[in-house]
Amino acid sequence: MEIREEFDKLVEKLKTERDEINLKVHLASMEAKEEFKQAEKMWDQVKVKASEIADDAIDTSEEYIVKAKTIGEELKEAYNRITDRLSK
Repeated sequence: MEIREEFDKLVEKLKTERDEINLKVHLASMEAKEEFKQAEKMWDQVKVKASEIADDAIDTSEEYIVKAKTIGEELKEAYNRITDRLSK
């Protein structure tokens, strides 16, 4: 399923970006820390949806996967904003 593979790649990329940001956040401004805290809530949603999509026992529709991917894309944008703040 192509959409599932795209989502899996997105989740893996988000995990990598999250780990990198988490290391830098200790030195970040309060604004970046607050945005990262909000991003963590989205990350939790992505993890739940990813595990449900990966579980073959759970029937997931393409609409569900698209919604999960949308949250993932929003999280990616948040990570990009945080990364930009950290590199200033």
